[in-house]
Formats: sequence, C-alpha cells, structure tokens
Amino acid sequence: MPAGRWAEGAALSRNGPADVRVLGVRHHGPGSARAVAVALDELGPDILVIEGPPELDAVAPLAASPAMEPPVALLTYVPDDPRRAGFYPMAAFSPEWVALRWALAHDRPVRFADLPATHVLAACGGPADDPPVDGPPPDDPPPAGPAADGPLDGGAEGAAPGDDGPAPDGERDEDGEAAAEAERAARVRADPLAMLAEAAGFDDPERWWEDAVEHRHHGLDAFDAVLDAMTEVRTLTGAMEDDLTREAAMRKVLRSLAGQRVAVVCGAWHAPALVPDRWPTATSDAARLRGLPKAKVTATWVPWTSRRLGHASGYGAGVTSPGWYHHLFTAPDEPVGRWLVRTARLLRDEHHDVSPASVVEAHRLADGLAALRGRPIPGLSELRDATEAVLCHGSPVPMALVEDRLLVGDALGHVPDETPMVPLARDLAAQQKRLRLKASSAVTTLTLDLRTPNGRERSRLFHRLRLLGIHWAEPADEGRTAGTFKEAWALEWTPELAIAVIEASVAGTTVVDAAVDTVARRAADADIAQLCSLVERCLLADLPDGLRPVVAALEERVALQHDTLRLMAAVEPLARVARYGNVRGADGALVAEVLDGLVRRVCVGLPAASGALDDEAAELLRARIDDVQRGLSLLENGGLRSAWLDSLATVADRRDVHGLVAGRIVRLLLDAGRIDAGEANRRLSLALSLAGEPARSAAFLEGFLAGEALLLLHDHALLAAIDSWLTSVAGDAFDDLLPLLRRAFAGYEAPERRMIGAHVRRLDAGVPGAVPAATEATVDAERAARVQPVLRLLLGLDEGASTAKATGA
Repeated sequence: MPAGRWAEGAALSRNGPADVRVLGVRHHGPGSARAVAVALDELGPDILVIEGPPELDAVAPLAASPAMEPPVALLTYVPDDPRRAGFYPMAAFSPEWVALRWALAHDRPVRFADLPATHVLAACGGPADDPPVDGPPPDDPPPAGPAADGPLDGGAEGAAPGDDGPAPDGERDEDGEAAAEAERAARVRADPLAMLAEAAGFDDPERWWEDAVEHRHHGLDAFDAVLDAMTEVRTLTGAMEDDLTREAAMRKVLRSLAGQRVAVVCGAWHAPALVPDRWPTATSDAARLRGLPKAKVTATWVPWTSRRLGHASGYGAGVTSPGWYHHLFTAPDEPVGRWLVRTARLLRDEHHDVSPASVVEAHRLADGLAALRGRPIPGLSELRDATEAVLCHGSPVPMALVEDRLLVGDALGHVPDETPMVPLARDLAAQQKRLRLKASSAVTTLTLDLRTPNGRERSRLFHRLRLLGIHWAEPADEGRTAGTFKEAWALEWTPELAIAVIEASVAGTTVVDAAVDTVARRAADADIAQLCSLVERCLLADLPDGLRPVVAALEERVALQHDTLRLMAAVEPLARVARYGNVRGADGALVAEVLDGLVRRVCVGLPAASGALDDEAAELLRARIDDVQRGLSLLENGGLRSAWLDSLATVADRRDVHGLVAGRIVRLLLDAGRIDAGEANRRLSLALSLAGEPARSAAFLEGFLAGEALLLLHDHALLAAIDSWLTSVAGDAFDDLLPLLRRAFAGYEAPERRMIGAHVRRLDAGVPGAVPAATEATVDAERAARVQPVLRLLLGLDEGASTAKATGA
C-alpha cells in the first residue's frame, strides 16, 4: 500500500479522532464501483465502513459465501410486525457490494454506519400497504430529506415539509427573490446531479454522469473531485433534519474507530459531513440522537431482482437500465461490441433476421452518433438509436423486447443456505427443492397434470401459499372449469414475497401448519359465501385439518341462516368441491353432507322467496336459480335433483311469480324432462296471451329463451307461438318491449339468430308448425347408411369396430 497516497487522504482528517478517507459514490453506479475497487487497493484501510444501519454488521460476513449471488438485498424488519421493514439492495455493480466483498476477501473488518434500523422502523408506527423499500432517490448523489436512503424512502418525493433551506436575507424577501431561491435550493436537493451537469454544460444529468464517471476508469482522485463538488452543492442548499440525524449516527460509528485507518463508502451527498475536519462536537451529535423511538429489529439477506433495481419498479435509488449497468461493469474492455452481440443473439432467438454485417453496421452507427454528440464512447442513448435503426429495422416492437430482456433483465439473486431465515422460509425452500420448482423473477407458465403425484403436490403447495398470502404462483386461466385434470399457473418471484413469508410465519413453522392456522382464523368471522370459498380452497390445498373447522362453521351458519338467496349462492361452490375434490385426491364426504342439508333447505324456502319481487330482485333470483341448477348438474344425486325440480314445479304453478322467474323455471323444467314440449307450449301461450300484461309477457319470454337456441330451431310450435304474440302486440306497447326483446335474443350467437330469422320467414301467417320438415325425398339413404354404423359405434350401441371397418368409414 503506497503510504503517500494514504497520507494525502489523511491530511483531510488531521484534526479528527481517526484517519478517515471518505469515498463518495453513486449507489448502483458501475463507474463508482470500479473506482472504489481501485481506491481500496491503493489505500489498504484497516477497517471499512459502509453506509447502512449497524444491524447489518451481524450478517455482513455471509457475503463472502460463494453461494451468494447478486442482486441481493439486506433486509431489516420488526419480527412482531414484519411489514415494517427496509430493503438495502446490492447488485454486482453496486459500490457497496464491491467494497464489502473487497473487505471480506482481504480479511478486513466491516462496519455499517447510518441511523440504526431500530429507530427508523420504530418511526414507521405500523404496517403499511406495501413494505417500504430502501434507497436514495434516482439521481444519486442522494438528496437531503426523508426520501434519501432510508427504509421509508418513497422515491424522489423531495424535501420534507417545513424545511425551506437557508433563510434568505430580508432585502430579497421584498422582491420575491427569497421564494425563488428557496425553490431553487429544494430543486437542487432533489437532484444535485442536475446542478453539476448544468455547470458542465449538459442538459441531461444522466448523460453527464455517464460521460464523467461511468464510461471512464477512475481511481482515488475521483473521490476528491466528488467531495469538492458535493461540498459546494451542500453549501448552497443546506441539509435537512433527517440528513443531519443520519450523519450524526454515521459519525458516532466513526468515532468508535479511533486510531485506525478507516475507509468510508457512502452516498456522495453525505461525504462532506463525514470528513473529520468538519465534524460537530460529539456532544452535539449525541443530543441529536437522544430520545429516538426504538423497536426490536432483525436483519438478514434476501434475493433481489434486476427488475426491482430499475426506476420503473418505484425503487428510489433505481437506475434506468440495470442490465446495461451490469454489462458496463462486467465487460469494461469492449462494452459496445459485446452489447450489440448480445442484442443480436436475443433477436435471433426470437426469430428476427439479424446478420453479422448488421451488427458491424450498428457498431459504426453508434460510434458515429457518439462522435457527433461529443461523447467519449457510445452511451445507452446511442446504442438504443443504433439498435432500433439497424438491428430492429426501425421497428419499436423488437426494440421493446431488447429493453425488457437486456436493458432491464430478469436476473434473480441467491443467498446461501446458512442465511438466517424464519422456519417457514426454510420449509418453503425445502419444498421448492423437492418439487424441482426454481424461483425466477421472469414470469413463467407451468401446466400441471393433476393425475400425477408430482402435479398434485405442486398444485397443493401453490394453493397453500395463496391461502397464506404468498402470491408466488397465480392461476394462469381462471376461466377453466374445476373438472379438468390440468392446471396452469403463472410463477413470478418478487422481493416482497420475502416479507410475505415472514408475515405468514406467525401462523406456523411449516407451510401446512401455517395454512391450517390461517384457515381456522378466517373461518371464525366468515359468512356463508366466504366459508364456501374456504371449503373449496381447503380441498384444493389438501388441508383436512383445516377443512373440519370450516365445515363445522359452515353447518352452524347454514342452520342459522334464513335468507334463501344466500343459501342458494353456496350450492354451486360446494357442489363443485364435492364433485371434483377426488380428482386431486381429497375427500369431499364432509362437504357432501353439508350440501345435502343445504339443498333441502333451499327447496323448502324457494317458494316463499319467489313472491312479490320487483325487476331487480327477480333478476337476482333467476341468477341464483341458475347457480343451483349448475351445481346440481355436477352431482350424481337423483334425490337432490328430484327435490329441486319439485320445488321449481311448485313455483311455476303460482300466479304471483315474476315473469322472468316463471319463464326461466318453465325452461328448466322442460330441459330436465319434467314437462314435455306440449305443456311448455301451453304455459308459454298462456303467458303470451293478449289478455296478459305485455311487460310480464316479455319478462317471461326473456327468462324462457335464456340458454340454448336449439329449442326454437327444433320446436316449431314454440317458435310460432312467440311469433304470433309479437305480431299482435300493440304498436306503442311494442316500442316499450323492444329493449327487453332485444336483450332476450342477444344471448344467442349470430348464426343462431340468422337461422331463427330464416325459420320465422317460412312460417305461414297464423299457422303454427309451418316450417317445412325434412322428407324422405331430401335424405340420401345410401350416404346415411354409411354413417349409421359409425354413429352406433360412437354411441356404444355396437361392440367393436368391425362394422365401421366393413363400411370403409
């Protein structure tokens, strides 16, 4: 280690309690990361201090493990309230990560210095809608204010209310210049890079930072320049109270290291406050830290994703293109050429035409653009322009793919097995390994075959995690019926799931135990509809211990429930569970018992619930009747179906039932074979008689026509009755009924409506059944004879396929 270089740095701290060299960096800056590595090799400090809460000291040594793969994040949280948490992300190109790995590789102690998380998380006051994410605002060097670096960071919200920076003098207040000066100071605090870029003649702070730092190789001298620049900016703008408190905590850690050569890696905004020559007294710092609230805090490492390092994720210290920054850090020798080769490979994999010659041409274009714009080498903007113009042939569609896959990326970090975890997280990790389920930040679709043991096990795990609020896997096709033997799931692992796992751990140490406890707690306050949903989810998740208390609660609610409509709403989900539970190896016997009593109570209560209904109530009852009908159609229980049809028949015979309900019931009785077509025609004719009220007749027709259109296409008498009623309705009444009639026929497909219209045109005026029927003359007997054996075979009327072979079908 060149002693002279350290002596130059130590000169800055000649009056301080320790030899301190401050390395002000930009969080997640590859240029800063390279400069930190060079500076640490040159300085060779006795101890390294990194910006971050001191609670992280205990888990910092885990970064030396070969199994630790960035991006990762240090996580602090309150065990009794895990949603009060803070993330401290690190990527391979983060200066803090480079410094940490340097210290561990050179066997140097590492300390974190910042306001302790015990104070920060205690100030949260309680859980929020989303776990807070740590990090300074976008354009680091970080601004002063509550948005800088801390776990309560909300992005780039700017200055804290009530802090207007240095007080302007009174003369300027009269001219209104004070307000303008305060506004300018706040703007600079929110984006100090903008001020430096403006001084350098740049209109884009990001472009200036890339040209000055990211695209160049710097050593120790770069940090002296950053320190001078930030000192000037802070002199103009001042610092906020939150910054002053955090910096007091940082200096407290540095004072404890007296007599050692210390290198400090921190956000550039804080660098001037950590130079010992400028420290306030220890008494002043202690007074600022006195009386802060406290909370018990735990620290650990969790995987992070490259997508969550980006601005678009809402991360305050995010960078525009984490994938590009990772490339800059890992390929410093030929970043432009290597990047264009990666881009070409991605486009070829996605079946885009990209030739080697076009890669060379894109490189030339990027170099030319950089020369025209006065940049040292092509930056991201030049590469974007060259890629879209040459490799993407001017189309933004493949360029969007490049931006998503390469500029942002789907990298997911990994932490070693010895990382402190709650028992639930360890159980989940063991199940992921056993079932060969790899966590990935990219959205992947997984189709499971429930007839295989592995498919059922994976399905159960996903359903259990959803019960716990751990939404790693979500159904990819909610519209599928539960009767299929396949399930499609969309899997995406996000850092917030680490908090969800910690939150769920209060319910149990394993996934099964936690899911059972969660179900039991939900069942205590759930209504009938919620209990039905819980029953289904318990069977899907194979939780027999959780099913029993839910079924017991459901039986109790059903016994006390007198609202027939609520009971009807519970029939279909329970019938679905009873019908398809065994497909997944679950036992639905308990559900079948509850369902039997529930349906019989519905049958008894339906007649009373069907009288004196307005239009809205009638529409709701019709929907509930359809729900029960669909549910019972799933079951092979003739007794329940018979009781249900008896109840429908009772309602159909009453004259005080709303036409919509009456028409729907008549149609269901006809479809079920309880009444024949003649009886249905008689009831329809009575409902559509001229003596009846047109509005009730239209409602009856709407309820009757709901469902399949085949009834009207094949029953000519019904079609003729409807046509006769429509042609006899008075003109003014017809105008009022037209919207109802259009809605009644709107449920049919366009070809079905055309066929109905063709049949109506053939009707003779006033003569039912005039639609010409097929005659023997219109049937080709020879062709029909060839089809009949195959149809008999398909219908199971013939054993074997000999007949089909004989006919050559």
